[in-house]
Amino acid sequence: MSFTAWEKVRIAREMDRPTSLFYIENIFDDFMEMHGDRNVKDDPAIVGGIGFLEGKPVTVIGQQKGRDLKEQVERNFGMPNPEGYRKALRLMKQAEKFGRPVVCFVDTSGAFCGIEAEERGQGEAIARNLMEMAGLKVPVLSIVIGEGGSGGALAMAVGNEVWCLENSVYSVLSPEGFAAILWKDGKRADEAADVMKMTSEHLEKFGIVDRVFAEPEPVHVDNGMPLAQELKAAMIDFFEKYDAMSPEDIAEERYQRFRRF
Repeated sequence: MSFTAWEKVRIAREMDRPTSLFYIENIFDDFMEMHGDRNVKDDPAIVGGIGFLEGKPVTVIGQQKGRDLKEQVERNFGMPNPEGYRKALRLMKQAEKFGRPVVCFVDTSGAFCGIEAEERGQGEAIARNLMEMAGLKVPVLSIVIGEGGSGGALAMAVGNEVWCLENSVYSVLSPEGFAAILWKDGKRADEAADVMKMTSEHLEKFGIVDRVFAEPEPVHVDNGMPLAQELKAAMIDFFEKYDAMSPEDIAEERYQRFRRF
């Protein structure tokens, strides 16, 4: 089913679109969530822990928007604070220590830009994630399942491979923000979405993402199981590919992937 870029943006933001927890619960067995950045507090906008895929332990991290309005408020609409990114990095470094692959589900309009987030080092937290993820010696797979907004998304998308769903979007800025900066008119967001080339079709064409998973119709919680199972099968193949590679080669491949941009 074909949609315009702006229609895809709106679909990616739909509240009934499957969240990170939907995929975690339907792909991995015995998921055990871990909390806190060991510095300030736990950020509910990012969930993370250990699950099993065909008996293989995997560190799984996802940006979580919420499955209804109440949960969205509790999770700050999926906009992480610095401690969320520090929690994610803590789990990634733990995965590296124990040789577990990492899977990240990306779904955020962007990192939280409140004063308190800036005071606690939002920019530093994102920058450190980019630096540390680039050098991780375990396989990293990032999947854009909804919105992939700005550095808030990139801080969990420095992967050996980056996948996205057909109706997900991934860009440096929201269309509204782009329109406000370029044309001083946020109401021209639909035009901006076309100009920004932020859809899965463009992302794959430019080599920003490695694989796009089709949505016969826009995925939502009632029809999402087949897609979850397709992702699961693809993940198994992904892990098998990297089982044969040395830790140094895994890190070097990821580094070179981003150098090519």
